[in-house]
Amino acid sequence: QLQLVESGGGLVQPGESLRLSCAASGATLSWYAIGWFRQAPGKEREGVSCISSSDGSRRYANSVKGRFTISMDSARRTIYLQMNNLKPEDTAVYYCAVDPRVNSVQRGCPPHTEYDYWGQGTQVIVSS
Repeated sequence: QLQLVESGGGLVQPGESLRLSCAASGATLSWYAIGWFRQAPGKEREGVSCISSSDGSRRYANSVKGRFTISMDSARRTIYLQMNNLKPEDTAVYYCAVDPRVNSVQRGCPPHTEYDYWGQGTQVIVSS
């Protein structure tokens, strides 16, 4: 079984930055896709970004492109989401998740229904 733990959320002002971390432990997978999702109150879960463990391909939602960067430290088994120039509309609970059946995201991120493993989420609030 794979466990995921997010951290790094908090309260920031518009224009500031945060770096979220997703630490994996437990089962070791041959290849997989890791996704970051977010869910704001009263809204559906939204895919933010994803990365492939095998070829390093990355994808971003249009709403965060140019502001967010996803990266992976395989040795530490940790995935990061660097979030710059945060906006109030970025306020949400952010989750990381793993899809163990995908070896590339060049054609796009898997839908959230394809991810088998989820973290508990970390809250991000962007407010002045």
